[in-house]
Amino acid sequence: MQVRWTTAAADDLQAIADYLFEKAPENAARLIREICSAASALKSFPNRGRHGKKQGTRELVMPSLPYIIVYQVTGDVLHVVRILHGAQEWPC
Repeated sequence: MQVRWTTAAADDLQAIADYLFEKAPENAARLIREICSAASALKSFPNRGRHGKKQGTRELVMPSLPYIIVYQVTGDVLHVVRILHGAQEWPC
């Protein structure tokens, strides 16, 4: 299974990285790696996440971080759709 990131998900990750490097630079790189590793691990267990709020998506809640990886599985491709903060208002 391949993992592909949408532009929106890549933008989300960049915004998270910018925030973390500003607020917690000593931990930022490790936290970004943790998010990327969690998304990559989904290729082995794509049904690991819960059913998503939007039809056709799944959500991987990261217990150690306040982020949710929203993804879709289409055939043998897993698309990371968004990386959202659990407290943020979800986009339509």
